[in-house]
Amino acid sequence: MDSETARRAALDGSVVLIDVRNPDEWLRTGIGEGAHPISMQDPAFLDTLLELVDGDRDRPLAIVCAAGGRSAQVARALSAHGFSTVHNVDEGMMGSPAGPGWLGRGLPTVPWEG
Repeated sequence: MDSETARRAALDGSVVLIDVRNPDEWLRTGIGEGAHPISMQDPAFLDTLLELVDGDRDRPLAIVCAAGGRSAQVARALSAHGFSTVHNVDEGMMGSPAGPGWLGRGLPTVPWEG
């Protein structure tokens, strides 16, 4: 899924968009509009995600990181944990061979409040 599609889907409620980067990255770039910051390094990651989706593992998710690598790992792990629909935003926030990324497309961000 590209970043523009992920943004539209998050804003219309058809996916829950999760930014799995770390707080330093969120501070530097902000968080994509419509995304929920839950660092993959957070020991409570799965519990926090389950709370966000009210325990509904069938709720469609889109996962974003900087360039698509970490988000692909998280997407695979979530699928293995019973989540039925998990999309990787493969161009990430910063861009990758898959595309220019959230920032490269000029998509809106919001500051991370920590």
